[in-house]
Amino acid sequence: MITLRPQPLTRERFASYGDVIESFDVDRAAMNAARFERFDDLCGVDMGDGGRVAVSIAKCRVATSLPYRVDMVERHPLGSQAFVPLTPAKMIVVVAPPEQSVEVGDLRAFVTNGRQGINYKRGTWHMPLIAFEAGQEFLIIDRAAGEPNCDEHVLDEPVMLEES
Repeated sequence: MITLRPQPLTRERFASYGDVIESFDVDRAAMNAARFERFDDLCGVDMGDGGRVAVSIAKCRVATSLPYRVDMVERHPLGSQAFVPLTPAKMIVVVAPPEQSVEVGDLRAFVTNGRQGINYKRGTWHMPLIAFEAGQEFLIIDRAAGEPNCDEHVLDEPVMLEES
């Protein structure tokens, strides 16, 4: 069985798969009489033709623990998909390039610093969302439309996700 150990998430490492959403080291502007700093345009939201932006919240009902067996990945061929933790929390994501198919050897794992969110590019293969605490909430920004936008792929062999 292949084992994946997550690397720390950085913009450079994740660029092939999507965007890292964080307020660190980006352009900022004052807002509301300079009582706030605003960090603009943190990810490329892609809704494709005929899509509209959907903003949702997901709340974890069952916490995940490591090691964790990954049997399946999914992708959204019609638009991007973003997850941002609403309270500080480590996230682990497993991704593969936005190709027509996915091979186990193409999978990469990343761990956030607890303050980062991610935005998957259209078509990027990824493990479904997991959380390490029940009750953890995530803001989701993705495509809403009448047509299906999720392809699933069962891996030829499972992958074991372990601590980094």
